[in-house]
Amino acid sequence: MKTLGHFIDGKPVAGSGDRTHDIFNPNTGEVQSRVTLGTTGDLNAAVASAVKAQAIWAQTNPQRRSRVLFAYKALVEAHMEELAELLSREHGKVIADSRGDVMRGLDVIEFACGVPHAQKGEHTYGAGPEIDVYSMRKPLGVVAGITPFNFPAMIPMWMFGMAIATGNACILKPSEKDPSVPMRLAELFVEAGGPEGLLNVVNGDKVVVDAILGHPDIKAVSFVGSSDIAQYVYAGATATGKRAQCMGGAKNHGIIMPDANMEQAAKDILGAAYGSAGERCMALPVVVPVGEGTAERFLEAFMPKLEALKIGISTDAEADYGPVVTKAHLERVEGLIDQAEKEGAKVLVDGRGFKLQGHEDGFFIGPTLLDDVTTDQSTYHEEIFGPVLQIVRAKNFEEALRLPSEHQYGNGVCIFTNNGRVAREFADRVEVGMVGINVPIPVPVAYHSFGGWKRSAFGDANQYGMEGLRFYTKVKTVTQRWPEGETEDSAFIIPHFG
Repeated sequence: MKTLGHFIDGKPVAGSGDRTHDIFNPNTGEVQSRVTLGTTGDLNAAVASAVKAQAIWAQTNPQRRSRVLFAYKALVEAHMEELAELLSREHGKVIADSRGDVMRGLDVIEFACGVPHAQKGEHTYGAGPEIDVYSMRKPLGVVAGITPFNFPAMIPMWMFGMAIATGNACILKPSEKDPSVPMRLAELFVEAGGPEGLLNVVNGDKVVVDAILGHPDIKAVSFVGSSDIAQYVYAGATATGKRAQCMGGAKNHGIIMPDANMEQAAKDILGAAYGSAGERCMALPVVVPVGEGTAERFLEAFMPKLEALKIGISTDAEADYGPVVTKAHLERVEGLIDQAEKEGAKVLVDGRGFKLQGHEDGFFIGPTLLDDVTTDQSTYHEEIFGPVLQIVRAKNFEEALRLPSEHQYGNGVCIFTNNGRVAREFADRVEVGMVGINVPIPVPVAYHSFGGWKRSAFGDANQYGMEGLRFYTKVKTVTQRWPEGETEDSAFIIPHFG
């Protein structure tokens, strides 16, 4: 059985650890390979390699850095099908979603190709008598990215794309559940002309995370995962003087106003709630129909679409979604459905115990729809992270506005309405970081930035875009004056031309 190690100094290495983690095929439930969990020594080796590579890379002009990223983008595109198939085998999402995973990462790589313009500083001529002031954005040095299982291509590229473009080296610690795609992305970076040691991958668990947090040569940490771990990483990183941007969990709400285009809203919510088996921090697991009769009109439009959903293996081109990532996660999601039912939620559609013919041991959950969910039910407050949609009914706009605003998470929210004034007021007042208006999954494009509020994000810097560029750079400001006249030694320091 194949065992993955790490990618350090431009090549795959076995590593020094003897602990391993099973990698499952979610479609069959079988162990398909293993990954070696890294040690502090493995992390130290990766950092030592990165320090050497970064010292040279930081002196490389922005145009040359950009050319490497252009070549990398083209190479990843050429390997799109290979990466998508590899991703689906370990994660379980359908091939179309896996291609989207890679493409959304490439959007950030594409933005990072513009670093010669984006990283320019500021200049003031004549700030004082014969005094000019200018600033430079300098790289931090070696940075680290700790990424989750649900987007093993996109989120690593969010992090290392911006970090490397701005002159840093990056240590990547991906999820041990599906590490093959991050490993392959690092190999392709070297093939595209990236310096050996500039992008290293150290697989592992808490041992590697703690080694990252404690290493003095790592200057910044970017994290995406659950809120509890995000808070842990943020506290550990900042305690050792590192910059940190740590994105946590979510419980995104979709508000349906009475005047909404109900057919379009139902279609949008279906994909946002159940796509990728709900394993997305920007999924839409809560729908809030507003006013008398709105919930019934929504269900009338929604139920036929829900009944037509097809669950299949990740290579089934006709499947709407595939299995969840592990058996343990399947059991957790089904346990939360049990809990919701005990607390009073009405199970309109029950996905528990779903078995896909021919793949009975796969980690499949049928689509689940819960009605009569209230704010005093514990599952309303938890991130279920599965194909489960909860209906929370609101009497009026103000009540609907309070639900996402008062929730512990504040990642994304959307409102379905044809009333521009209502939409504008909602966008202004809702206490959530990313807002969609008739857009169910409001993930910003690569030249804006991604980030939530409250327990969805720790730190004050968002992912990618200009926020990402600022996170991975520090400002140096120069104030200069050139007095008239030559010094006695000026002949030795002024270059002669011609």
